[in-house]
Amino acid sequence: MRYDLVIFDNDGVLVDSEPISNTILAGYLTELGHPTSYEDSLRDYMGAAVHRVHDLIGERTGQRLPDDFDETLHARVFAAFHQELEAVAGTADVLKQLVEDGVPYCVASSGSHERIRVGHRKTGLDRWFRDENVFSAEDVGRGKPAPDLFLHAAARMGAAPERCVVIEDSRLGVQAALAAGMDVYGFTAMTPEETLAGARGYFGDMRELLTLLGRGPAKIG
Repeated sequence: MRYDLVIFDNDGVLVDSEPISNTILAGYLTELGHPTSYEDSLRDYMGAAVHRVHDLIGERTGQRLPDDFDETLHARVFAAFHQELEAVAGTADVLKQLVEDGVPYCVASSGSHERIRVGHRKTGLDRWFRDENVFSAEDVGRGKPAPDLFLHAAARMGAAPERCVVIEDSRLGVQAALAAGMDVYGFTAMTPEETLAGARGYFGDMRELLTLLGRGPAKIG
């Protein structure tokens, strides 16, 4: 395998959380007087840390979201996760193979550490991740599309950025990986290839990722 570190995004890549969280976010913003459709939420916020929601609402309306916005949003999302969340199909197979091949990997997510852990416990992915290979936008000053989170993860894992590959399903995540000087593969289960422009390759089934990582022929873009 040609990479020293595989960096996974979490939401939409490891856990199938984007439909859940964006439905809740769109509904909550609409409830607060900021009409937002599910499609709007995917376009504007998918792959971003929650501060982006505050930033965009402020820019567009000149209004501030309630002081308890983050707390209320997270409570609603976590409650739904406990009921509905599942791992992305094939994820455990990929992680198992990386372990068997001795390839280091980690998760670097725009979500909070609590969000990551809640999702991993619900889906059983916690067996594959420990504190030392879990990184959140909480750990750095700027979230995606800034490269800070991916650079932080690589430094903590002891890998040079040019020897890392990022697995992403959002436009902001791809931009962050490219800004960090890393290869990136776009997961298209929910996101069209054109939205992930700049990725080295694309795949729509998680089990195809091992091929992209050097275990056989790949669709390279």
